[in-house]
Amino acid sequence: MAGGGFAAAQGDGRKYEGGVTAFVVITCLVAAMGGSCLAMTLASQKQHGNHEENMYCKFDDHVLTMFTSSLYLAALIASFFASATTRRFGRKMSMMFGGLVFLGGAILNGAAVNVAMLIFGRLMLGVGVGFANQSVPVYLSEMAPANLRGALNIGFQMAITIGILAANLINYGTSKIKAGWGWRISLGLAAAPAILFTIGSLFLPDTPNSILERGNHEKAKKMLQKIRGTNNVDEEFQDLVDASKAAKQVEHPWKNFTGRKYRPQLIICTFIPFFQQLTGINVIMFYAPVLFKTLGFGDDASLMSAVITGVVNVVATMVSVYSVDKLGRKALFLEGGVQMIICQGVLFGTEGEGDMSKSVSSLVLFLICAYVAAFAWSWGPLGWLVPSEICPLEIRSAGQATNVSVNMFFTFVIGQFFLSILCHMKFGLFLFFGGFVIIMTIFIYYFVPETKNVPIEEMNQVWKEHGFWSKYVSNDDVTGRTSSSP
Repeated sequence: MAGGGFAAAQGDGRKYEGGVTAFVVITCLVAAMGGSCLAMTLASQKQHGNHEENMYCKFDDHVLTMFTSSLYLAALIASFFASATTRRFGRKMSMMFGGLVFLGGAILNGAAVNVAMLIFGRLMLGVGVGFANQSVPVYLSEMAPANLRGALNIGFQMAITIGILAANLINYGTSKIKAGWGWRISLGLAAAPAILFTIGSLFLPDTPNSILERGNHEKAKKMLQKIRGTNNVDEEFQDLVDASKAAKQVEHPWKNFTGRKYRPQLIICTFIPFFQQLTGINVIMFYAPVLFKTLGFGDDASLMSAVITGVVNVVATMVSVYSVDKLGRKALFLEGGVQMIICQGVLFGTEGEGDMSKSVSSLVLFLICAYVAAFAWSWGPLGWLVPSEICPLEIRSAGQATNVSVNMFFTFVIGQFFLSILCHMKFGLFLFFGGFVIIMTIFIYYFVPETKNVPIEEMNQVWKEHGFWSKYVSNDDVTGRTSSSP
């Protein structure tokens, strides 16, 4: 890869000419709508019921959770096919296919007349999620200029948070329909963001990186000039060309990805999604409706929980959009981790039953909101951003597929066994997940370098200057002489 000296330890890359244009902002916003598809899927699976009986064990039903979690297994498998599609046919084609399959799944679920249709529709939703999660973060990272890559990429997470808030409100409204067919609306409305995402992807341009990967140099340079708003893109374009040449020398991206040369990327793309699913966000979201009922909201507890935690989620994600390219990824990771540890530690010290006093409930309400905020401006968006920006072009699709598949696998594990663990551990879950948050915060401190403002094709310099990972990166990888050996 082409290189150049810069203070990578501070996350400052060399500056290319040009900047953010209205064209690239609109393009990234349209692509980020893929996150709203995921949000509608996640929110539509929530179970409703009264919590007057044992609130911990009410939903301990493995058949029910298997239906819910089957989506993630489909997404996991689809992510590997999406990796090949994204590399061979481009990010745009992968997004379009994911949107179409997701749309088909939403329609099938809304019109289902038997369990088989529900299951098949849910599997289609999983395939759509796998393709969208594979292609959208990579697309956003490749389109955005280095100094705004974090903010534009987090548009994906912003779409997720807004979609979850909207879907929770829809779910609450449809649950009030006495005739019992409200679930059709709840499931079928997932088609709305899918339609917008699919139509939008038809008009999206492909990224310069992807165009180069398929051999069209002139078209790639014109696209780079368009998204940067200047004709003087020779330096950045040369870096992309060097990356493309390196990518073409790699015949087996998956084999190379597991080799020593790419050990830093493999570890980061595996451990970040692993830890993201073990932050404890599930236990927080499950307990919130119980808390609001204790506070006196009665049957409106679920609505208030959805609104308050949803609004906190959206606002905190906006904080991340504003600060990620200023404070950096690592600072947000560490601050969010410490804040979640404190919240979980105090929550573990409170009573876990629904009869706590109003003063204690108010404290727990504050802690839940503080916890949701910490996740929303750190591990929520950065869990998708960092893996999408750290891999060189030759292994980028494989790296993102690893990120998605690990994320989906542990989402499946948590979804399948969370309620059963909750039934047995009760409030001890805060201590359980809190321990993982401590471990993952230490992992970030020692092993994740700062990547803010570093051009995506210059990332090898970051690894070369890192105290631990430098031994895996050769001088050739930094100065521009490439090697296809693993």
